[in-house]
Amino acid sequence: MKPHLAALALLALAASLLSQPASAATVRVQAGQDLQAAVQAAAPGDTVEVERGLYRVNLHIDKALTLRGVGRPTLSGGQVGDTIRVTAPDVVLEGLIVRDSGTSLKDQNAGIYIYPGAHRAVVRNNDLTYNLFGLWIEKANDVRVEHNTITGLRDVGSSQRGNGVQLYNTTGARIEGNHISFVRDALYVDVSHHAIFRGNKLHHSRYGTHYMNSYYNLWEDNDTYLNRGGLALMEVRDQVVRNNRAWGNSDHGIMLRTLQDSIIENNVVADNARGFFIYDVEYATLRGNLILRNTVGVHLSAGSTRNKVEGNDFIGNREQVRYVGSRDERWGADSGNYWSNYLGWDRDGNGVGDVPYEANDMVDRLTWRHPTIKLLLASPAVQALRLVGQQFPVLRVPTVVDPKPRMQPNQPQRNFQRDSQTSPH
Repeated sequence: MKPHLAALALLALAASLLSQPASAATVRVQAGQDLQAAVQAAAPGDTVEVERGLYRVNLHIDKALTLRGVGRPTLSGGQVGDTIRVTAPDVVLEGLIVRDSGTSLKDQNAGIYIYPGAHRAVVRNNDLTYNLFGLWIEKANDVRVEHNTITGLRDVGSSQRGNGVQLYNTTGARIEGNHISFVRDALYVDVSHHAIFRGNKLHHSRYGTHYMNSYYNLWEDNDTYLNRGGLALMEVRDQVVRNNRAWGNSDHGIMLRTLQDSIIENNVVADNARGFFIYDVEYATLRGNLILRNTVGVHLSAGSTRNKVEGNDFIGNREQVRYVGSRDERWGADSGNYWSNYLGWDRDGNGVGDVPYEANDMVDRLTWRHPTIKLLLASPAVQALRLVGQQFPVLRVPTVVDPKPRMQPNQPQRNFQRDSQTSPH
């Protein structure tokens, strides 16, 4: 080889070696040792393994590394500030018990605070307990929060708690397989887009999930139960909400408020005060949902129109629909919905009722305004009033009309029972 070619080859080899990162090291920290000092001494890319024990620390991680618990060590913030603060991208936190953050709502103290720019953080298989906010994620993209158990301040009122997981101004988050309870809102999502929320169990909070101003998100296979409200989608569009279960919530199972261009499908909404609360919703598709045993199946109001509502089963709700509007709203124009209180007939045997289903009449409206009328519902006078309203269109009130009511449930094999494993005793 000519001398100048050999020199070029050596330079290329040296440049290649210099460009390769040094091999990552694993550092072991034992109980009683200074965890913050070990993190500061670690190089980017290293793994810091923390052995079982109690570590009183307000930990700051400012470089890409993995912090891994061995035997479930406990990191306590001493009820001051954030227990763990992450300010660098590509940090992994796993196998830890993180507890005792500060309690300042003004400072938004958290068990784990993911700061702006700490992209691609991974938080998995941790217990976050007795923190104000369990996990706060702000302006950090592609964050993964997986298989954590998060419980809040159980001994204070909801207004004094923080949220379980708070997302603010993020994209690409994946929040999967977490169990969150006894917080203000289990998941609070604000100005956060292209996220996936899947397989979470959210209970004993104000809202299981509270969405605000967030677009292009997927909410799938989650359980929201025994909250005040299950899932609240507010000021959002382009959402997919499917295969979820919302049950036993004291107000609504699923709230759709000021929502457009979304798909709500194959959900079970059972045993809530209101199954769906739909307010100011347009261009949404609701299909294949089971609305079961709620006090009100759907509360519909505020100009919610131009929506496609097909193939849903309304079974055993005390009121199937409570509609407030100035004109009829047509549901089921293509394939119809099933209504367990439909009293029509099917003379040609095609599975579709021969007369339309109307959700409300004049008596229903009177009972909403004057609840004591319910004491007289079986009386001849009230029954006569209902008959008069049916016979004389001038007395008819606007309602939800299904022109093709199904005679049998659209999905008769579906049967929902509360899971004894998720119901608290």
